[in-house]
Amino acid sequence: MDFAAVLLGVMAALLPVTGHAQGQMARPDTVLAIGDFGVGGATQGSLGTAVRRFEARNPADLLVTLGDNDYTESPIAFRSNWQSSFGWARRGGLRVAGVLGNHDVRVDGGRYEYRALGMPGRYYRLRRRTLELFLLDSNKIDTAQTSWLARSLARSTARWKIAVLHHPAYTCGSYRSNPEVVRRWVPLFERHGVRLVLSGHEHSYQRFAPKRGVRYVVHGGGSGRFYDPQRCPAGYPRRLRARREQGFLYLVARPDRLDGWSVVVDGRRSDHFTFRADG
Repeated sequence: MDFAAVLLGVMAALLPVTGHAQGQMARPDTVLAIGDFGVGGATQGSLGTAVRRFEARNPADLLVTLGDNDYTESPIAFRSNWQSSFGWARRGGLRVAGVLGNHDVRVDGGRYEYRALGMPGRYYRLRRRTLELFLLDSNKIDTAQTSWLARSLARSTARWKIAVLHHPAYTCGSYRSNPEVVRRWVPLFERHGVRLVLSGHEHSYQRFAPKRGVRYVVHGGGSGRFYDPQRCPAGYPRRLRARREQGFLYLVARPDRLDGWSVVVDGRRSDHFTFRADG
């Protein structure tokens, strides 16, 4: 027996993993999210450019839309606008996943957006290494979708469960809580360990303190057409941030920690939140 070789093997097994292998093991899940951006023209183009520049410095795995992906309500214009502003994402290796907003469903129920936005249907789930996204259609909160959501959340073993929908559970501006989201889905989020809910619809950035373990973040500032934040009604979770800004969200999910930032189109990070898996 070659005892030197055995000894070297034992020592190698005891050494900490370094270099490339360690990077592979520790690689986080990274997500970019854009909401209420589908206005076309130079405004949508500037957002696409800003996200692309940010992603070049902060590589992402996934680009998620929060709805109102198309204000033109024209399938031809939507496809052209999407390709010119965000077509780089899929070509660069990012997975694209979208949800539908109230403007999107006015033509063909939004089905003309499915292919560009990587949508297999109105609602679906997407699993990554440490997180699972539950992408929902808040335009039609029916029994079939709610039952699917309850089953899917109960079966999920992901460290981070994140719900994505257009109409916010909580917002204080031109809109208030979507009553059906609060009545039918919020109890499921709380019961099944959803840690973060992302929404659009309100044309501002708002972040709320956790309520029964669930954090709510709204970013509908993609279009640059803003709604003024208002005082929140009693019974809402405490609002921690409210800003009028054109920008997007950036999430970094590791096994023990999730970090999120709101990012303005000039590349500045205007807000940061973080929480741990056991907190």
